[in-house]
Amino acid sequence: MTVDRLRRRRSPRGSGEQLRTEILEAATELLLSSGDESAVSIRAVANRVGVTPPSIYIHFADKDALIGEVVAHYFTRLDEVMRQAGAEHDNTWEAAHAQGMAYVRFAVENAELYRVATMKVCAEGTDADAVLSQSAFVHFAETIERLMDEGFVDKGDPTPVVMELWTAAHGVAALMIAKPYVALGENYELADRVLTSVCLGRAIKDVIGGDVGPHEIRTFVLEQRSRAGDRIALPNPE
Repeated sequence: MTVDRLRRRRSPRGSGEQLRTEILEAATELLLSSGDESAVSIRAVANRVGVTPPSIYIHFADKDALIGEVVAHYFTRLDEVMRQAGAEHDNTWEAAHAQGMAYVRFAVENAELYRVATMKVCAEGTDADAVLSQSAFVHFAETIERLMDEGFVDKGDPTPVVMELWTAAHGVAALMIAKPYVALGENYELADRVLTSVCLGRAIKDVIGGDVGPHEIRTFVLEQRSRAGDRIALPNPE
């Protein structure tokens, strides 16, 4: 078969958007199948679609622009994943924990896409940033606002609490992606424990109120144990 026969037939007028979609799909497939951003070259994408490299540049300025849009487009799926995770729980703290777990699972299951989106130094305000803000941030914020309405979290700007939860979820996901050989437990056990600790810590902090530190938390826990009839003291940090 000749090279000419292998080339893609010229698209009819007005089909530029279709070609753009095919380019994005080809780049996504290459990224997911290889698990390596370096495998997604303009030439490789062009060959997969059946066009010449200059045809790619009509739609994307360079490889970074193409990869950025691939990641942003794929991460729109995270919106539905987190929405479903939160909707499955009537208990709002359980919903917050479930959303964090859903985030970690999505990140680990799409490791290279997540690495490109969140673990690569890049300019501020990328398409991936916008998508994450509209999915992860929004869903975490809605759940925190519900906790505020229920009196479990102090009322105010939910952003600081959202960032606590998001940072914990990202930290576990990043560690699992970057160091998969580290003993993290089966079935996301570490993520479960970390997110539980963050939710519990925030709840206790707002119950105590004021400028809370380790000493205040230790005192609070001891008081609660005493009221419950458990007289076993915690180790003295001094």
